Amino acid sequence: MVFSSLLFLFMYLPVVLLIYYITPYKYRNFFLLLANLVFYGWGEPIYVVLMIFSTIVDYTCGYFIDKFRDNKKKAKRFVVLSAVINLSLLGFFKYSGFIANTLNYLPFLNIPSFTIPLPIGISFYTFQTMSYSIDVYRGDAPMQKNIISFGTYVSLFPQLIAGPIVRYKDVAYQLDHRKETLDDFTKGVKIFCVGLAKKVLIANQMGALWDNIRQSGEQNGFLGSWLGIIAYSFQIYFDFSGYSDMACGLGNMFGFEFLKNFNYPYISKSITEFWRRWHISLGTWFREYVYIPLGGNRKGVFRQIINLLIVWFLTGFWHGADFNFIFWGLYFGLLLIIEKFVLKKLLDKAPSWICHIYSLFFIIIGWAIFYFSDLKEMGSFFASMFSFNTLIGDSAKTYILSYLPLLLIAAFASTPIMSKLYKKLKNKKIMPVLETLFCAIVLALCTAALVSQSYNPFLYFRF
Repeated sequence: MVFSSLLFLFMYLPVVLLIYYITPYKYRNFFLLLANLVFYGWGEPIYVVLMIFSTIVDYTCGYFIDKFRDNKKKAKRFVVLSAVINLSLLGFFKYSGFIANTLNYLPFLNIPSFTIPLPIGISFYTFQTMSYSIDVYRGDAPMQKNIISFGTYVSLFPQLIAGPIVRYKDVAYQLDHRKETLDDFTKGVKIFCVGLAKKVLIANQMGALWDNIRQSGEQNGFLGSWLGIIAYSFQIYFDFSGYSDMACGLGNMFGFEFLKNFNYPYISKSITEFWRRWHISLGTWFREYVYIPLGGNRKGVFRQIINLLIVWFLTGFWHGADFNFIFWGLYFGLLLIIEKFVLKKLLDKAPSWICHIYSLFFIIIGWAIFYFSDLKEMGSFFASMFSFNTLIGDSAKTYILSYLPLLLIAAFASTPIMSKLYKKLKNKKIMPVLETLFCAIVLALCTAALVSQSYNPFLYFRF
């Protein structure tokens, strides 16, 4: 992974950008499609065929949806066909082993255990291709006549393997009419460097701290366990938001504008606010393509609660084929229902600091559920989080003291303080120099970190 990251930064990306900008405008989507497929095939050559198949299926469905626009019944058949094929592929590769293992709990079944390698990014690009068919059917976006442009959308490498989920209607115009400018390219470089710093300089370090503390198990004590899961909370935030920033920055370099995927979720004062700030593209997708079509809040309180539980069950299951992800989704679904119908008035009146502590407490509990696929191990960890026999274990104390400066940096960086300061100063004459210096320093530090360390996981690649 480290070698691949350096190869991407210093070979693949510069070469692709150079060729892209010297390619005549009308051929840029074709070149970008080839570059996307090379990027995806770099890790998993055989699954390029699967992506091409999905592209052809959804392009064809989109064509017939548009053709039968005046016949809603026929058009709807192709929307359903697109959804069935896409979800079947996702279900086969991601969930078939889990379903087989679950069925084995029945006493009369004995299905052999098996594992199918998961195509990288299939959860993301499946939702993107489904959004195309639905958007065309609803009339929210025009049918894409050029299969090359559509293939570019499906396989766009900046956000292909870990999001954000880009709905077709958000980039339909950009696919064929984007204008690359120096200002956008410069903005993209800056955003990319911010994301790279989040990923390599913060997320990786928090992940190393979490791994060390987790391995100590029950010896961590009450405080050690809490600080460990806080480190994991920082890791998953800076890992995923860092990748999203890099994707948005790369998109700017190629003339695309992707919607923001994170908005400082750890400053939230409620669970509802947290989910408006965390993985915004996924929440938007489920709201527009699942929650609202189910009836949303238009069919009474009972139906609204059922709709919310369905959405959050699917949100959890989308993240992974294991029971802890389902529990995690339903956990947040129940919290959101309780907030909406029971706690809303109390939270509106409570001091903001109490609301903030309340939110962080339940968010961190949620990340513990999210992490542990072994339910027994999860139970042991929760026991250590709420056991007051030992305040903090010796090994946990050593790790935390050595990582304390980075923990404080992570806490500071998860707030919008620096962003607000930058907005106030960005028009100063010295800022271009400081921005260039920042990008150079980040690139140097990240390169040094990647060369010297073997620990560089991308958490959301497996979802």
